[in-house]
Amino acid sequence: MKHNLYMYIFVMAAVTYLIRMLPLTLIRKEIKNTFIKSFLPYVTLAVMTFPAILTATANIWSAAIGFAIALILAWNRKSLICVSLFSCAGVFLVELLTGL
Repeated sequence: MKHNLYMYIFVMAAVTYLIRMLPLTLIRKEIKNTFIKSFLPYVTLAVMTFPAILTATANIWSAAIGFAIALILAWNRKSLICVSLFSCAGVFLVELLTGL
C-alpha cells in the first residue's frame, strides 16, 4: 500500500478547517443566554487541552492522576501555582513508582 503524504495533509487541513468553520456557519445569531455565555470560553479551553493532558506523559495513569489532583485542587479554589505543583508532583510520583 502506497501512502500519499499530500492526502494526509489535505485531510488534516480539511478537518481543522471544518472544526473551526462549522460553529460560525451553524450558529448565526448572537448568543444571548448569559448562562451559556458565562461558561463557553472555559468549555472551549477545556476541550482543546484535555486530549493534550492525557497524552503528555509516558503513562496514561500518571496523566489521569495528575489531572485528578489538579481537578480536586482547582475545585477547592487553590492557587494556580499550587495546582500545577501538586499535579506535577503526582505525575512524577506515579511515573517513578510504575517505572516508566
